[in-house]
Amino acid sequence: MAGSALAIWTSPTARSSSTKARNRTSRPKNTFTCRSTSRAADDPSAHGPAIQEAGLARFLKAAQLGKPEEAGSAAEVSRAVEDCLELGLFSAYQSAAREALARYAQEAMFDDEIRAAVVDDIRRLYSDAREQLALYDFSVLYGLPAPLLISEAPFIDWRVRTSPALPFVSLPLGPYCLLVGAASGRKSRAAPVVWKAAAAMGPLKDHNRQLTEHARLWLVATTDDQLIACKAALPRLAT
Repeated sequence: MAGSALAIWTSPTARSSSTKARNRTSRPKNTFTCRSTSRAADDPSAHGPAIQEAGLARFLKAAQLGKPEEAGSAAEVSRAVEDCLELGLFSAYQSAAREALARYAQEAMFDDEIRAAVVDDIRRLYSDAREQLALYDFSVLYGLPAPLLISEAPFIDWRVRTSPALPFVSLPLGPYCLLVGAASGRKSRAAPVVWKAAAAMGPLKDHNRQLTEHARLWLVATTDDQLIACKAALPRLAT
């Protein structure tokens, strides 16, 4: 949000990797990228999802300001939401890819065989995700009463993350706005995105706790106090 300060904690591993990255031109071997999860195996060298940056930036600004009329046409908003989901899923499978890489590195396998095995694992985990989300109804909740935390993997699938399960997925769009999806029950394309001013988080009130517990590389907040409040839960990110 304009004018908001950002406080960031990163793990020692993340800081070390960042320093090394400035000294080489190739991307880290433990980062697995693709243009979409459905094409992960087909284009393993692609550098992340292909997105429309201008439309996405306009959408994010409108969400942070709470001005849906400035987000663009219905088609442009729909495309921006698709881009958000691509980025969310892209971030979600990085941790699983690193774990698979470490596991296969212990086997008597060549590098290309390891990479192919990792991609196969990720495809099994996420191949259906985009198809499912394409039929979800999405809402933008803006004007939230408390700032959200954001981590390296901000996409939350509440269907598998909590007990009892909640029928939602979510992705923070900024400190005070959240993209929320729910199954529509339809078999055709989902409805237009709905914008809602939100005075409370409702069933997603544990959003920040979920991000804190699953953060591995970095965590971003609007103030230092917000990070200090969760310091006990973040020994792995302690400076």
